[in-house]
Amino acid sequence: MKNIKKVTSIILSVLLVVSLTVVPAFAQSTTSEITRTTVTVNGDASTTRGFTWYTKTETKNRIQIAATDGSELDVKISSSECEEFEGSYMHKMVATNLLPGKTYTYRVGDGTNWSEEGTFTTDNGDDKVNFIAIADVQAGSLDRFKMGANTLMAAYEIMPDADFYTNLGDFTDDSDNKEWDLYAQAFDDINRNNTLVPVAGNHDGFGVWHWFDNMFALDKSESVQNLNGVNYSYDYGNAHFTVLNTNDMGAISQAQLEWAENDLNSTDKDWKIVFMHKSPYSLGKDAKWPDALSLQDKLATVFDNCNVDVVFSGHDHMYLRTKTIYGNEYNEDGTTYILAGTAGKKRYEFRQFLADAYMPTDLIEVAVSQEDGYYFNGRDFSSCSTKNIGGCFSCISIDGDTLTLNAYILSDDMYKGGEKSVKNIDTMTITKELGENEATYEGENTTSVWDYIKDLGASISNLVSYTLVTWLPTFIKIIPAMIYSYIAYHVF
Repeated sequence: MKNIKKVTSIILSVLLVVSLTVVPAFAQSTTSEITRTTVTVNGDASTTRGFTWYTKTETKNRIQIAATDGSELDVKISSSECEEFEGSYMHKMVATNLLPGKTYTYRVGDGTNWSEEGTFTTDNGDDKVNFIAIADVQAGSLDRFKMGANTLMAAYEIMPDADFYTNLGDFTDDSDNKEWDLYAQAFDDINRNNTLVPVAGNHDGFGVWHWFDNMFALDKSESVQNLNGVNYSYDYGNAHFTVLNTNDMGAISQAQLEWAENDLNSTDKDWKIVFMHKSPYSLGKDAKWPDALSLQDKLATVFDNCNVDVVFSGHDHMYLRTKTIYGNEYNEDGTTYILAGTAGKKRYEFRQFLADAYMPTDLIEVAVSQEDGYYFNGRDFSSCSTKNIGGCFSCISIDGDTLTLNAYILSDDMYKGGEKSVKNIDTMTITKELGENEATYEGENTTSVWDYIKDLGASISNLVSYTLVTWLPTFIKIIPAMIYSYIAYHVF
């Protein structure tokens, strides 16, 4: 939905004179007043980046960009006005006309006072893509945010050439100024020097309207609504990435379902990958409620019809990889679902009463509980190791016709006086035929206000019908097992 705020921003956008140099070092002073600096994908990953930062006082929007190899630049900058939000001042800029495959240094500020320098690299357009996935830092204190940042830094030690990283939602716990400032403090160096693909989590969207949208400069031109998150997409290499907002109508609205199907059918890229927060398949605390589980119904059908290869999710604070699924059953030509675990400290035990209820165990390839160290090996839950207790991250590489995922846990031992230890908990390789995807949808994939309102009935009906017809009968059957689990293990 192209809301009024966005349209006004576009009308007021101005082309600014960008200070460009041919060396990566800039003159003039830096200031600690500039915080929450992020670089995000924003449309064409080979030519465009979005920048966001905050200041305590109202200042001008300025950015300096330089190519590290000394290339001459003709970068174009669009900017929204400096805007007050929750007692601080938000700045957003978008740089276009960048050159593919180039590394740039930049800094943001008001023309006199500047942030520290940051770097980013644009997509070079080949068929190799490397990226990192984390989820659910969901912290409220600096030490917990630093644990999440340490997890991500461990990922970059393994994959220093990552093209971008995605945070699959729940950046903070309460999404307020204090926590976003602590998040920025812990993640500042990483966020200034790497392209971020943010995903809206429920702690970033429910009851904290506009926070997610205002923290990141994203391409909202096709987002069905921006109140509690943003849906968007982009290409990188030979892959198409679709980012969904699972706060929309509790999980996903009819309007966003239609947008997702159109978006996934609009590309002929060889790989189709989806990022979203709530997971359709899980053994975690939230895997017994109808909002996330309803995604198995309507949304998984869209993935089936659109030949999606891999879906990455968060929300349930454990690592889980399914077998390839089509029609909620194993099928070698289906979609793999990855529950990416938590990079932070808040972790969930397995809810074993969910096994073969909402989560058929024969669809699980591997699952790891970061809370108590249990490892599901496809047959039982008996394998346990303290090395499985820690922050989780995944490193994913696409090289032509092959996608490889390695998932790791950064052990908590390092916080107890032990040595830093990273354990590989899962490895997956997918090989596919190239050139088989065909773009079958053309047109402007946008949703008007009226269309969104018109579809509200279908959105509500989808969730209610799933809840009453599919979810509730199963929930009633597992109530005794849930009660026993709570009494015996204090796990609900």
